[in-house]
Amino acid sequence: MSEKEFRSGFITIIGRPNAGKSTLLNTILGQKVAIVSDKPQTTQNKIRGFYTTDDAQLVFIDTPGIHKPKHKLGEYMVEAAKSAIGGVDLIFYIVDGSEKFGRGEEYIINTLPRNIPVFLLLNKIDLMPKEHILELIAFYREKFDFAEIVPISALKDENVTHLLETVVRYLEPGPCYYPEDMVTDQPERAIMAEIVREKVLELTKDEIPHAVAVEMVEVKERPDGRVYANATIYVERESQKGIIIGKNGAMLKEIGRRARLEMEETLGSPFYLELWVKVKKDWRNKEIYLRNFGFDKRKIDES
Repeated sequence: MSEKEFRSGFITIIGRPNAGKSTLLNTILGQKVAIVSDKPQTTQNKIRGFYTTDDAQLVFIDTPGIHKPKHKLGEYMVEAAKSAIGGVDLIFYIVDGSEKFGRGEEYIINTLPRNIPVFLLLNKIDLMPKEHILELIAFYREKFDFAEIVPISALKDENVTHLLETVVRYLEPGPCYYPEDMVTDQPERAIMAEIVREKVLELTKDEIPHAVAVEMVEVKERPDGRVYANATIYVERESQKGIIIGKNGAMLKEIGRRARLEMEETLGSPFYLELWVKVKKDWRNKEIYLRNFGFDKRKIDES
């Protein structure tokens, strides 16, 4: 570490589903710690990522998209997002600038605290003319007293470096909470399960994604250095199981192939991945299944 005064702080990333929260976190960290998809409500739990330089450490908390829940899993996701707003040093409120302002954004703005600096991030500027960006800045300035309004493209890494430099100026002197080479507190098993779920989102129809949970049943390193992983994909209906397996098992095979390649790239080990598909009827509305899959409301406040 340099002799310059070290600064650190906790930053929550909130926004509507599909605003680009996880994409931004992955861009900041320079590697994937949160899965991304064009399907809404991809992130289902809070994920921490750590950005460390010689002078600062930023602890980011990526949250599920704030939406109107339709089942107990949705209620859990919204509670997890809201619980991450308090007790932090700064909030990133990320908005998809290419979408029209609606009741969802109005709801989030009305829940923003006034005792914590809030940065409004106008995302996807690569899809907008400059005139529209300026209009959005003026529009949102009337909605809330934002500490900063920063136009960015999380996907194209536009203006993200400027964003990080600005954040550090808002942080107080503090310790380095996590080791310098650590980028997330996500266990490897959780990362593997999320990678499998991401590939399901990529390849299946709209009726599938939100009904999918993935459990890593076994992860074992063999003497030859290859990692053997056995995972179960859970869905709510037999018809969904059929879609994921596909004709002659083709869909499941492709899900496994893509997941295995990404696991090897992300975790740096050769993988053998075996996938199974099982039905747990209406699991998103049953507390026992939610707890088994890691969605435990009792743990929200503890984290």
